[in-house]
Order: sequence, then C-alpha cells, then structure tokens
Amino acid sequence: MGSVEDRWMRSALCRTVQADDLFVEGAAQNRAKAVCTGCPVRTECLAYALDHRVEHGIWGGMTERERRALLKRRPTVRSWGQLLEAARRQRDGAAATERRSA
Repeated sequence: MGSVEDRWMRSALCRTVQADDLFVEGAAQNRAKAVCTGCPVRTECLAYALDHRVEHGIWGGMTERERRALLKRRPTVRSWGQLLEAARRQRDGAAATERRSA
C-alpha cells in the first residue's frame, strides 16, 4: 500500500470492519454500504474501483451492480478519479458560494 494512488486506503473507514463484511450479497449490501457513509475517502475509493474495474465488493458506497451500470452509462470516461474530483471541487465551490450569500 505504498503507492501514491493507494495512500487514501489508510484513511478509509472500512479498515475497521472485516473484509468479508464488504463482499456480501442481497440485503447485506445495504449494511455494507452504510460503512461508507461519512468516509473521508469515499470518492477516492469509488474512483479506484471504477478506474480498475473492480468487480466484487462494496467500494465507495456502491455495489458491483451499481458500478457496472455507471460504467455502462459513461463508457467514454477515461479517469473516474479526475471526473469525481472535479465534481467534488464544483460541489464544494457551489456550497461555499451559497454560504457566503446566505
């Protein structure tokens, strides 16, 4: 886990749960996805799974089925990391503007 792109893994909330709890099926997936709620590196985790086409488990709050559907809807995306980071910056900027105008 020493590479630059994987450093985010050290901050993931899921490090505190058993790995098997994140590789589940059915209704248990909703419990597994709840682990991602409030995770400070959720975006990085999801981008990693999408960029590396990870087929199993909950990553970034999404199931494998949800990730496959997203990849199918957006087949031209080359870097999910860049796309999601740009979306986060835009969202954060809009929120800051809204706070200033309130």
